[in-house]
Amino acid sequence: MEIYVLWIVVFLALAFDFINGFHDTANAIATSVSTRAIKPKLAVLMAAVMNFLGAITFTGVAKMIGSGVANPADLEFGIEIVIAALLSAIAWNLITWWFGIPSSSSHALIGSLAGAVIVGAGMSSLNASGFIDILKALLLSPLIAFAMGFLLMWILKRVFAKSSPHTINKGFRGGQVITAMFQSFSHGTNDAQKAMGIIVFALVAAGVQENTDHIPFWVQLSAATAMALGTSVGGWKIIKTMGTKIFKIEPINGFAADIGSAVVILTATLIHLPVSTTHVITSSILGVGSAKRFSAVRWGVAGRIVVAWFITIPITAVLAMFFFWIIKALFL
Repeated sequence: MEIYVLWIVVFLALAFDFINGFHDTANAIATSVSTRAIKPKLAVLMAAVMNFLGAITFTGVAKMIGSGVANPADLEFGIEIVIAALLSAIAWNLITWWFGIPSSSSHALIGSLAGAVIVGAGMSSLNASGFIDILKALLLSPLIAFAMGFLLMWILKRVFAKSSPHTINKGFRGGQVITAMFQSFSHGTNDAQKAMGIIVFALVAAGVQENTDHIPFWVQLSAATAMALGTSVGGWKIIKTMGTKIFKIEPINGFAADIGSAVVILTATLIHLPVSTTHVITSSILGVGSAKRFSAVRWGVAGRIVVAWFITIPITAVLAMFFFWIIKALFL
């Protein structure tokens, strides 16, 4: 195989990571920006730094992505499958970013990779157990995040029931700086590893590396850098949706939402499972809003977001099949 084809894969994976960065920046800083706990430019810079630090700290999720959906060493058209998957995931991320929909980059990548594997190597090439484990993590983590957000807000409401709103807001606005940093770090520990995993998948498929158990440092560094650079661009359309359109977030709400979602994401990272940071953070915000006052949540907007969650995997799978057919018709 020509080495330039492998470099095309690396470029596309880092492009996906960059887009993931500006697409998902809103997830980590939307609540702190919307409550004016942090100035937008400073929040984006802080998120970029913490995303980078989180990205170079762990590798377990990358290994899961590299082997969980399929064994790259067994695929005849492994590189072409990866290219089709990345083109599909990038296209979907750009479409949802343009319309300000906080869709999941994780769902987009997993759906795309599964669709490309099915069309390029057949259904039997899917690693059923690994794929199901990934799907379970993607589907259960938002429910857990909703429960975490609800519980934390329920506790905070009772603890500070007799305090004045002004005092509460002032105190928790400062606390949001810390929780936004924690949120951004946890985001980096999970999301940047997906690009690492797809690069290693390609390296094994190309015969450059024997297995997915080792993540080269240059892969870690380049993926972490791409994520940080993308984060520095920011995703203001999605910040508006996450921070203002679901319900009117106050500092205490943002504090609870950040803590709840960051704990869920970091726990998933520690057990080597990829989760959708978008889904987790949005669900945590919904849980907090429900605990504050159920009617305060704009459930129409929430429903639109949930629809995007459910359609992402099948749509990106079909998109990846389409891209694979094009690649096969032109080059194979």
